[in-house]
Amino acid sequence: MQKEFTFDPELTVDRLGYGTMQLPGQGVWGPAADAKKAAAVIVAAIDAGVNFIDTADSYGPFFANLYLKDALQQRPEHKVMVATKVGFTRQGPNQWTAVGNPAYLRQQVELNLFSLGLEQIDLLQLHRIDPNFSIEEQVGELAALQKEGKIKHIGLSQVSVAQIKAAQKVAPIVSVQNRYNLIDRADEAVLDYAEQQHMAFIPWFPLATGKLTSGDALTTIATKYNATPAQIALAWLLQRSPVILPIPGTSSVDHVQQNIAAQEIKLSDADFAQLSKLA
Repeated sequence: MQKEFTFDPELTVDRLGYGTMQLPGQGVWGPAADAKKAAAVIVAAIDAGVNFIDTADSYGPFFANLYLKDALQQRPEHKVMVATKVGFTRQGPNQWTAVGNPAYLRQQVELNLFSLGLEQIDLLQLHRIDPNFSIEEQVGELAALQKEGKIKHIGLSQVSVAQIKAAQKVAPIVSVQNRYNLIDRADEAVLDYAEQQHMAFIPWFPLATGKLTSGDALTTIATKYNATPAQIALAWLLQRSPVILPIPGTSSVDHVQQNIAAQEIKLSDADFAQLSKLA
């Protein structure tokens, strides 16, 4: 199984990454109960070999970025690819509103650079396409920032194949981040297109939090591999396609280490097929 994904000749990462969404407070709103612990979870992921971390300005907002900045400063010797997102605003816990005004997107890129302590963002993803502005306007502003050197690569989140194709007419698109996991595969066509284009497919909600910890077939297979159901779900994603880059999030150091161990699991063809029938 291919364990790495190459974005460009200078940027290759391990496919199993880490996502910061679970670090802020309840409803992805406000600070973590323990900011030092939140940063420590990211440090643990880096120490375990993770070199691809996904975040967003809307996580907190900004608190996740600050914890990531802290962790990166604690491990300056490690090369970590940072992906972040713009285009979602927050009005409170569990509230998300897409805003694609080009001026707002530009502001948020600058704020991401500042809050992450970076001079350039490795991967900047449009968190949602705002129907009030054209794809040309939204992706075009990111392309302008790319030309200015503030963004290295551009990606999209929660989009259709048609929207990806429209965006590709404006700028090169290297990734798509849609909801996808063992039991939710509504975006299979998007994954297939990403594979054809050698575009990273970054599944958010990769563990369908809480829903993949039970189930006879999953539990039986997990026992067979002396693994947790979550580890089996991640192993299935890694075997599903070489362009899938799972970013399981957690606020627990133990769970970080368990998730990373999933990349060592090789499912048999029969077990992979059985799991594939769960959707």
